[in-house]
Amino acid sequence: MILTEAQTSEYRDRGWLVIPDAFRAAEVDVLQAAALEVLERPGPEVGREADGSPHVCWGMHLFDDRLDALVHHPTLVETSRQLLDNDFFVHQSRINMKQTNGSIVAWHQDFGTYHRVDGVPDPRGIMIAVFLDDVTAANAPLLAVPGSHREGLVSTAQVDPSAPDFEAVSKYRYDITGDTMKRLVDDYGLESITGTAGSLLLMDMTVVHGSSVNISPLRRLLLYINVCPVDNRGESYERPEYYAARDFSPVQPSSPECLLEFA
Repeated sequence: MILTEAQTSEYRDRGWLVIPDAFRAAEVDVLQAAALEVLERPGPEVGREADGSPHVCWGMHLFDDRLDALVHHPTLVETSRQLLDNDFFVHQSRINMKQTNGSIVAWHQDFGTYHRVDGVPDPRGIMIAVFLDDVTAANAPLLAVPGSHREGLVSTAQVDPSAPDFEAVSKYRYDITGDTMKRLVDDYGLESITGTAGSLLLMDMTVVHGSSVNISPLRRLLLYINVCPVDNRGESYERPEYYAARDFSPVQPSSPECLLEFA
């Protein structure tokens, strides 16, 4: 898949781009099955809600051949190479399931942690998301500040020791302070990111974003693959490999049918 000039302009301008129907229904079925199986892993890479149900698995492509195939899908590889103008490696991947009355995600930039904790030098990278459920205004979509990527690293961010998941995940997450968030929204606005199952989201990893609690009975299952150019690798190894890459080799495209081989 080659992005049009209008699509690349939208990505550069807003900070993200949604491509509907990037994946076929049969491919979505393969990925849904893989995600739900991997979320049942017993390891520390799986984050859980207060009731013990899984809601996130970090490093998903390390644990399942189907999810690793997604990383090499030509749609992901070609669009990412085009936007980064370079080969790339996977800095982090994860499954995220937003369940009814589950966790919220405070305002943050992915690059904030990648830079401060993992030692990624420059704000160059893409947060890729594949929608495995329809994401609507009803089931706690991602909320993002358009244009916030132009500010680079937002300096007024802090770790929140009172967060319920502090010991597991949020001790590494630098939340945007309320004052900074108000200024950003006053300056740039705030938008929800929605799309049907099979949609592909490409977002600059410096875009400020978060999500609220899902009070609907509608599940919201997404897969995330965050990539960096091969010349922008992390220089710190404080976190385990399922959080931050140890393999910096460039991702190569596979067959367009790589996911359907598992159907």
